[in-house]
Amino acid sequence: AHNSLWEMCLRTQHDVTARMALVPRTMEARGLDATPPMQARLRKVGTPAALRAVEILDVILRDEIGHVAVGNRWYGWLCAQQGIEPLGHYRRLAREHSAPRLKPPFNEPARRAAGFSDAELTAMHQA
Repeated sequence: AHNSLWEMCLRTQHDVTARMALVPRTMEARGLDATPPMQARLRKVGTPAALRAVEILDVILRDEIGHVAVGNRWYGWLCAQQGIEPLGHYRRLAREHSAPRLKPPFNEPARRAAGFSDAELTAMHQA
């Protein structure tokens, strides 16, 4: 995951709008989606260490929501400054920079907390 994140940083190094669209809102947001299934598997293990890991993942998830929210705010601001429609522009940037395809399951409560709109959540399910 870290290597993919770094590769996307390199691909978007000359375009701050692409960076905000694709690093926090795509790459980091996958962490929002991946955490609940990991926690469910750890709960099934049920050992003290596994249950402690679930607690640690709660902290990481909370922090990741904040990271993604910052990216969402900046992406929205940059689009507004440039007169760009955010959802369509995101799709174009994702294609242009070969962003990973978004796949369910999506952690919609976490994505909403991070600032994803209803239209964005609907578009993720249609992709």
